Amino acid sequence: MKKSRNQRSAAAFANFQWPLLQGILPFTPAALGSNIMAGIVLAAIGIPEVMGYTKIAGTPIATGLYTLLLPALVFALLGSSRHLVVAADSATAAILAAGLSPLASPNSADYLALAQLVAILAAGFLLLARLFRLGFLADFLSRTVLVGFLTGVGIQVAVGQLPGLIDLSDGGHSPVQQISRFLAGLPHATPLTLLVAAITLITILLCNRLAPKFPGALLAVVGAILASWRFDFAHHGVTVVGAIPSGLPSLGWPAVSLHATPQILSIALSCCLVIIAQSAATSRAYAFRYTEAFQENIDLQGLAAANLAAGLTGTFVVNGSPTKTEIVDTAGGRSQVAQLVTVVVVLMVIVFLTRPISYLPNVVLSAIVFLIGLKLIDLEGMRSIFKTHREEFYLAVITALTVVLIGVEAGILLAITLSLILHVRHSYRPHSAIIIPSDQRLWQAMPVSRGAVSAPGLIIYRFSRDLFYANATFFSEEVQTLVKSAASPINWFILEARAITEIDYSASLTLREVVKALSAQHVAFVVSGLLPDVKDQFDQDGLSAIIGAHHFFNHLEEALAAFHGVQS
Repeated sequence: MKKSRNQRSAAAFANFQWPLLQGILPFTPAALGSNIMAGIVLAAIGIPEVMGYTKIAGTPIATGLYTLLLPALVFALLGSSRHLVVAADSATAAILAAGLSPLASPNSADYLALAQLVAILAAGFLLLARLFRLGFLADFLSRTVLVGFLTGVGIQVAVGQLPGLIDLSDGGHSPVQQISRFLAGLPHATPLTLLVAAITLITILLCNRLAPKFPGALLAVVGAILASWRFDFAHHGVTVVGAIPSGLPSLGWPAVSLHATPQILSIALSCCLVIIAQSAATSRAYAFRYTEAFQENIDLQGLAAANLAAGLTGTFVVNGSPTKTEIVDTAGGRSQVAQLVTVVVVLMVIVFLTRPISYLPNVVLSAIVFLIGLKLIDLEGMRSIFKTHREEFYLAVITALTVVLIGVEAGILLAITLSLILHVRHSYRPHSAIIIPSDQRLWQAMPVSRGAVSAPGLIIYRFSRDLFYANATFFSEEVQTLVKSAASPINWFILEARAITEIDYSASLTLREVVKALSAQHVAFVVSGLLPDVKDQFDQDGLSAIIGAHHFFNHLEEALAAFHGVQS
């Protein structure tokens, strides 16, 4: 008997819940101090950054601070990840500006209302993605193409701040216009403006070089505010931020006609795709690092709620930030308690310190964002792809050039298209099996299941497809599940690799992480039957050195004999 429409809808929503505090519990009192310190460090570094992101997004400076209030608080309470930091992000800010600038003047009330509506629509798309369990879509954006996309965003962001470094209010929209206006205006810039820009850049670069954990951007901001107040920069030709509203942001629906919704749906969808890809990749990386549970669909709920909170509190779209997440992790933060501390610090700044911020020269924010853009340009990643996977390198370059020359929205659409093209060349969900050796020198394959082993202390695992970006996560999760679910400790994990004819850059990184994770559990990772061409790729990627030359065997019988020799 067929189910009614209401029954099908009820079934679809059956698992749609809002679990609380997954990123905080279990709470360890002993870790409270390190989480508090990490939250303070994040606030010290993040506050100047999010203020700078408003220069990219085209919104008032206070909106950057607002992204670290209710949106960050909501995700800390509703998200799954213990590590992901959610706030303003350069990639989504660039998408926002590229889409909205033709519709309204940046920093205007109409522009901000449209930005709020984008955040609300992005929240809706994220909820739909959660409803249909589309968190796996992050697997379809390869690391190669994402490296190219973020590199293109970095170039666009850095070039876009060149006019701001000489205090030009109108720097143009295209990179060519921005560079030409910067060069034309440079001889006419006031010496004080150039001095402030130079000191800001040098301060941050020196801090990054000599004391990487020290918040150089905060030092530059505080120093510039004090100097601007003391020497009255505003009366010497240097523009300043000006008055910033103090207190909590107002709560309400943006004052925009719903007729504008169709125009900005594509902007919201582009933001949604970047949020899914970037946030899921970051959450997964840190969950893997600390052997923690990760539920990407629960994170989608938290991200949807965070963007809804952003849209209703007068700010723009928020995203999971890899850089801020790494800042918290480096400072010792191991749960969302750190982000809650940051929220408290930002709240104090908004309530008590908006007047001093009003003296901040605009050129300082341009300098901060300029360096953020340079940091996004992943030359090392591009070089690594070029050395080991030349074809994927060209795709990354095409993606970066599309972002710079055409726009961020076109770049993300191209990134998705290229990733899907790569997917067509491979198989996404491979067949895998556990191999059971017999006395007759025959091999029997059995389906992979929790607790399955080939022999006491041994797992022989057959992977029947190429290893590439879309199935690397499946491979990693299945390997670790098999090892962790075994009834007795596993000593050797043999990958029967005859069917693997290729491994791409993303899978190479994932396999490297798997080998390290198994090594930490005192499990030897062994490879048998690897084709010579693939072995060459292992050598080129540095995987052979990590695995160890003595752990490669031409035939499974040789590997099994070596295992029994070690055991005896």
